[in-house]
Amino acid sequence: MATLDFERPIAELDAQIARLRDVLQRGGPDDDAHAEVTRLEETARALRAEIFRDLGAWEKVQLSRHPDRPYTLDYLPRLVTDFVELHGDRLHGDDASIVGGLARFAGRPVVVLGHQKGRGVKEAVRRNFGMPHPEGYRKARRLVELAGRFGRPIVTLIDTSGAYPGIGAEARGQSEAIGQSLLAFSRAPVPVIAVVIGEGGSGGALALGVANRVLMLEHAVYSVITPEGCASILWKDSSRAPEAAMRLKLTATELYRLGVIDEVVLEPLGGAHRDPSKAAELVHDAIARHLDALSALSPAALVEDRYRRFRALGEFVEETEGVTPG
Repeated sequence: MATLDFERPIAELDAQIARLRDVLQRGGPDDDAHAEVTRLEETARALRAEIFRDLGAWEKVQLSRHPDRPYTLDYLPRLVTDFVELHGDRLHGDDASIVGGLARFAGRPVVVLGHQKGRGVKEAVRRNFGMPHPEGYRKARRLVELAGRFGRPIVTLIDTSGAYPGIGAEARGQSEAIGQSLLAFSRAPVPVIAVVIGEGGSGGALALGVANRVLMLEHAVYSVITPEGCASILWKDSSRAPEAAMRLKLTATELYRLGVIDEVVLEPLGGAHRDPSKAAELVHDAIARHLDALSALSPAALVEDRYRRFRALGEFVEETEGVTPG
């Protein structure tokens, strides 16, 4: 398992525990060794809790990109059953960086879709590192319209650094495809729930994020731009990305406080990559809770709820202390 800089003290303890267990397995019972393993496990657990209690914005950016972090295709078998993937945009081709199709969630027919980054070099290249082309967003729009026609709720899993900015993507209508995806989601007459499971970057993420309820994993991030991109624009220095991450207010806690998201979904201690099955269970429970509530609304009410939610973003009240209206 890959190790981030701030995880190294924990990784060293885990390595000691693994070595002791190996000795025990080869050498038979040893009360002293068993006691030492127990002590080290308690120390590692306490250290992990201490480190993850005080993570900064940049550390959470790193966690959201952790190479072992669960991706959409890791969650789907744990969230839904009877998944049938649909391919293509019926115009140009298929984009493997967005996967989606028909499924059942807790027995209920749904449409699910999400970004997929891919593991390993070959798979990551095939998935374009989770950065969709126009075909991906046209596929998403097709699935949303299908869900609307058949009355299936929509669940999206967001995990992308942004839409692919290449010349070919622009030539094939990247911005138009994103705009049409936004429009389709905004008009969908069914419940829409989006979950930011890793990175949520710019319009590439928002194209799957126009939902009645936007949930976010505890160590995910969601922002108009990556910290590196922000630092390069503001200060011409991408090495100031940690500072940019802090200023962007991109963590789940900050975005919940600002009203951008509706719920922070807790992760297993140490991050979702430490226990993907438990992480999926927590995501499943959160989706189920919101889906039950939204299912009571009519199609018109769902569209209106979504419209009001996004129109309210950025609203503020200006107060002038000590000034009496005259």
